[in-house]
Amino acid sequence: MVKSGGIYVWDFDQQGGDLNVRVSGQLTFNTSEHIVDATLAGFGIAFLPEDEFGDSLATGRLIRVLEPWCLPFPGYYLYYPSRKQPSPAFSLVVEALRYRATR
Repeated sequence: MVKSGGIYVWDFDQQGGDLNVRVSGQLTFNTSEHIVDATLAGFGIAFLPEDEFGDSLATGRLIRVLEPWCLPFPGYYLYYPSRKQPSPAFSLVVEALRYRATR
């Protein structure tokens, strides 16, 4: 969902241009697990980062469509104010991410 309360617009990128697609359908999910399950059940196509599909792509249970329009995802970024004292919970998340990145 976007901040306006509307359904998320699929954003595709390709060298030389971008494409924004408003999709419609009878199913709407708020977790990637349910999106993958519905896709595997044959209810439609999914637009998620590749790692959400686990082995389904490698085993051929799912195939990529519109691959030229889906550039590699460089990963997530974490931004936080450097001048404020971070909370213990936030510091724990940062340390866990650092630990996982070095493994």
